Amino acid sequence: MGYHYSCNGLLLLVSVLMVVASSAVGSFYQDFDLTWGDKRAKIFNGGQLLSLSLDRVSGSGFQSKRDYLFGRIDMQLKLVAGDSAGTVTAYYLSSQGPTHDEIDFEFLGNVSGQPYILHTNIFAQGKGNREQQFYLWFDPTRNFHTYSVIWKPQHVIFLVDNIPIRVFKNAESLGVPFPENQPMKIYSSLWNADDWATRGGLVKTDWTKAPFTAYYRNFRAIPCNNCGSKRSSSSSVSDAQRQWQPRDELDATSRRRLRWVQKYFMIYNYCTDLKRFPQGFPSECRQH
Repeated sequence: MGYHYSCNGLLLLVSVLMVVASSAVGSFYQDFDLTWGDKRAKIFNGGQLLSLSLDRVSGSGFQSKRDYLFGRIDMQLKLVAGDSAGTVTAYYLSSQGPTHDEIDFEFLGNVSGQPYILHTNIFAQGKGNREQQFYLWFDPTRNFHTYSVIWKPQHVIFLVDNIPIRVFKNAESLGVPFPENQPMKIYSSLWNADDWATRGGLVKTDWTKAPFTAYYRNFRAIPCNNCGSKRSSSSSVSDAQRQWQPRDELDATSRRRLRWVQKYFMIYNYCTDLKRFPQGFPSECRQH
């Protein structure tokens, strides 16, 4: 009798642990659809790993099954190794339509030994042109690194390995649109953009190095339940995940890290581009 009770208790404990483990990191089978590229997009390792490939015929891409409105999105990526010039790996949130909202990470490939450029942008009500670009302080092709977005009504924060690299504050009080009403899906694609991606299009894709492949793992989406969204996310998460709430402001350590990245690794900021804005910088630049 005692043995029977112990076995049942052990089985129950194992079942609970399996549920908690599976809810902490999503399955690509459960969370995403492979949307284009034929068999160049693949899910394997029991749904825990996804790859996108690009060859001369086509690139590939995927999108989330669900929409999200406010919260934190994490994804680990390992980018195309070797000579990746001309290729772009895009990872972003977006709604649809001419007045869409969008939060972008784009990784612009380069020739072997030269650094990737991380291109960021934000669209609100169809208007973008808010680019900031960075070099990374590591080789993003050797190992997986985590790229995150914290999206709240007050701000959007871009993070790399939990280090903030960019903060876009809500400046609606200055008449600047902010993404806050449109739920967005998560998208990623690997595609050829050798007309502009590397040195403004001077360096073309070397197709003898194809196929080019990027890898994804450890996707996690956690809604912000106290953000006052007009429409809640349709994502399904565990009670444990619901305990996470993004902070309203960056703490002192995070602010120091943000300044470090922007001082040493930012290579373009639209808010300081005098040639582009000779009549004055956009209104939101006063807050950045």
